[in-house]
Amino acid sequence: MYKKPANIFQLPYLLSGAERGKFAVGAYNPRYTAMIRPVLRGGELMQSPIIIQIAQVELEIYQLSVTHFAEQFWQAVADEKPTVPMGLHLDHTKKLTLIEEAISCGFTSVMIDASAKELQDNIATTREVVSYAHARGVSVEAELGRIAAGDSIETENDDELFTDPMEAGEFVRKTGVDALAVSIGTAHGAYLVKKPRIDLDRLKAIRQQTQVHLVLHGGSGTPSEMIKAAIQLPGGGVSKINIATDLEVALYSELKRDTRLTETEMNSMDQLEVDRGAQAVQKVVESKITDFLISKGRAFEYQSQLIRK
Repeated sequence: MYKKPANIFQLPYLLSGAERGKFAVGAYNPRYTAMIRPVLRGGELMQSPIIIQIAQVELEIYQLSVTHFAEQFWQAVADEKPTVPMGLHLDHTKKLTLIEEAISCGFTSVMIDASAKELQDNIATTREVVSYAHARGVSVEAELGRIAAGDSIETENDDELFTDPMEAGEFVRKTGVDALAVSIGTAHGAYLVKKPRIDLDRLKAIRQQTQVHLVLHGGSGTPSEMIKAAIQLPGGGVSKINIATDLEVALYSELKRDTRLTETEMNSMDQLEVDRGAQAVQKVVESKITDFLISKGRAFEYQSQLIRK
């Protein structure tokens, strides 16, 4: 049974602090449970708040359960004893049963992705999840618009539909969601054909319609100057940025792999190889914190906050 330490928080606490400090919290998809620890270590070394997350599609591709992922996370936290503010998040998910399982395992936030549905259906589905999660002390992220996929790992979408600012205002009012992932030009996965961009004018228009915490998916491969502009947008920009593909690219490059491994295959590798891969992942986390998220050394700012979980 997991034991939640005092530095595990929901999204509103983590993201409010980031907005005040004009930085963003990195939300990392380690994809393998063996890569949870290097993310924790990178955040601790850099004294940066972090979020560790896993998506429904990743659970399927890498062949692990949300319960197993949670167990390994809580064990890693118990062993590593990180002191920085953290969250455990269920990324892109369509199944309500999976959300229920994650909440029972101690996830502090979940993401319901009903973005492929029409607006009113997306609102209805999201509102149902918000009601269930909030009653259990868990925060909720949702998505409006569709974010293109480079490799289909984080989401099944391969098309793109930019977030409509007016719809964003209505969506947040009617659902009570805690954070909103917006489609403003970035893509999930590697940029193979499409060039990375961020539509700052659209982001400004969304912010004018709602003060909800904004999330940028597709952080891997996006130039740092674009990321920083989106974070430090006057009036409030994005405060949670998802990073997944860059971690996997570093891992596979270090291991000299060109095909994906399952969770079982990763765990059966020689420990020296796993350790080498973990060091490569940790270096990416440290680099993102320093060069993209502007969150290095910002963990201390939460200690004096009066906001409660």
